[in-house]
Amino acid sequence: MAPLVSRSYAVLHRATLDIVQLMIRIVIADDHSIVREGLKRVLEFADDIEIIGEAANGYEVLEWVQRGGFELLLTDLSMPGYSGVSLIRRVRAEAPALAILVLTMYGEEQYAVRVIRAGAQGYLTKDGAGEKLVGAIRKVASGRPYVTAEVAEQLAVNMFTPFDQVQHKQLTDREFEVLVMLVNGRSITKVAEMLHLSVKTVSSHKTHILQKLAMTSFSELVQYAVTHHLITRF
Repeated sequence: MAPLVSRSYAVLHRATLDIVQLMIRIVIADDHSIVREGLKRVLEFADDIEIIGEAANGYEVLEWVQRGGFELLLTDLSMPGYSGVSLIRRVRAEAPALAILVLTMYGEEQYAVRVIRAGAQGYLTKDGAGEKLVGAIRKVASGRPYVTAEVAEQLAVNMFTPFDQVQHKQLTDREFEVLVMLVNGRSITKVAEMLHLSVKTVSSHKTHILQKLAMTSFSELVQYAVTHHLITRF
């Protein structure tokens, strides 16, 4: 009986290791605690997903990334400290193998292409996540990208669209982030607070944005944003 017990134990041990290896350990990053709690409730029913930590701002995200021990970062874009596309680039530089899935209120037309190019493997909007979230996490954790058909089309079109036909491509990631916040109703002071920048720096970004887009007024920026679907729908 001893050999049989030994073999049974070995099979059970290997099965246990397989389960451990298949477990997706994730860190949730969002500056709203109620959102983090909601996500935990949604994910608690997935047997292969384990939430090992949370982050409320970009600095905490980077602390977790440097600490390691997880396979996927589920992150919002708009958080205090490091945020947006710059945060994605920083995380990718710190942890090249870490899977990144963005879950944000910003529509796909606004950030998706920049986020994917910065190194994220997936992009979901909060209002459209629903039952897609668990599947998206599993797909991204397996090394495959998760994008909607609309984002895939944007990526394809982006490759073949002449640079000067889409003016806001000229903007840096930070300038684009400031543009989106401003046209969605946030004041310069609020933008400065959210991005941990000085009011003077945000004002300078606004000036550079107007110059690069060859505009002279904020109303022109808003009109441009409406035309190019940069206004958040919520």
